[in-house]
Amino acid sequence: MSAVQAVLYVEDEPLIREMSAMALEDAGFEVVVAGNGTDALVALDGSADPFCAVVTDVNLGPGPDGWDVAWRARELNNTLPVIYVTGAASADWPLKGVPDSVIIGKPFTMKQLVTAVGTILKRQVARVDD
Repeated sequence: MSAVQAVLYVEDEPLIREMSAMALEDAGFEVVVAGNGTDALVALDGSADPFCAVVTDVNLGPGPDGWDVAWRARELNNTLPVIYVTGAASADWPLKGVPDSVIIGKPFTMKQLVTAVGTILKRQVARVDD
């Protein structure tokens, strides 16, 4: 088992996926990327080491969407931190999003993304320590 758990980053737009993964890696996070919902579900179900967080776009093209990815992640770990990034689905978050998740509207800066991941992971650690 590795000492560092990875963030699963799910995004169907290649440029956003690449830039976001690089920003998270530059901030010290290990990142596993998935380009669609199906690949994300495979990564979740096939990971020997559990992920420390999931960051997912909501609209991922054909197949499972970000809502599906997050709910599957929470089936595997009911306290796993989830961050949604979306340009159009923010209004659906209260009904479709997993509890205690965070949403970032597109367009977002890489600093916003890194800060959100760091904050949600710190919040998770604080819950575990309580």
